[in-house]
Amino acid sequence: MINDRLVDAGELPIAVRDFGGDRPPLLLLHGAGGNLAMLTTLARALRPRHRVITMDLRGHGRSGDGPWSWDAALGDIAAVTVQMELDRPAVAGHSLGGMLAVLWGQRHPEAPGVIGLDGNPPPTRPEHLPGLDPEKAAGELARLHSLFDAMQAQAGGTIPATDLPDLVERQQMAARDMGANEKVWVEGFRRNLVHRDGETSTRPTAETAGSLRTLMKDLDLGTVYASTPAPTLAVLATRDLPEQEAFADLYAAHRRYLVEQAAAGAKANPRMRYLQLADASHAMVVEQPEPLAQVIGDFLER
Repeated sequence: MINDRLVDAGELPIAVRDFGGDRPPLLLLHGAGGNLAMLTTLARALRPRHRVITMDLRGHGRSGDGPWSWDAALGDIAAVTVQMELDRPAVAGHSLGGMLAVLWGQRHPEAPGVIGLDGNPPPTRPEHLPGLDPEKAAGELARLHSLFDAMQAQAGGTIPATDLPDLVERQQMAARDMGANEKVWVEGFRRNLVHRDGETSTRPTAETAGSLRTLMKDLDLGTVYASTPAPTLAVLATRDLPEQEAFADLYAAHRRYLVEQAAAGAKANPRMRYLQLADASHAMVVEQPEPLAQVIGDFLER
């Protein structure tokens, strides 16, 4: 039985989906701009070995709005674990959710395991791009940040009612292109829509998007990897998304940096592990849910 509910996290409600069962609990966290629906296929693949609980992070999906900080988001996760009566849950997350999972492991040594699924901040400095000429690195970073600025400005925008059918059709086409479940994909799109006073807008807002960019810019995962007391696994991408191909040199260099960072963490900390998932982009949770479920389940069993 799949059960949707709202959890009182104090200052705001957090939307939760419980996939049920009596297996060891696993919290599954989505990325920035996503919501719990986007993890449905992976959650189903994990069900034979885990009781999977997904949640909308604050400012996303059906959860409430509130100021973003790592402490606030980790507090939301703690509220879910308490109110759902989850005993020592494992935590896995994609992208932003992966960063939260690793930070959870740093603060909760009792966790049986935490997993980041390409849970890495984007590159912001030339030192994040080893092997790339410093001048070219600076230029490529400026070009990338300009694109992110434009995306942030569009966040929370209003959608004319006449445009909705066309947008839904585009989502269906995107799902087919990715080989994803169309129903799940469209639910994820609709779940981030807000209908109020006759207007439809998107979540997260530009303010939330800006806060997330700042938080990720200042996050040093290398330090976390080297010191986390909980068993930790970083699953890294090995190829570009189609929209990243215009920045192919930048992302290839950044993947080298992420491998170096994870390897240094694993060398310093016997509880840290990493792997590079073959033929996986940042969209690995959509591309390879079954292999990821196997990787997550095997790691947590060990």
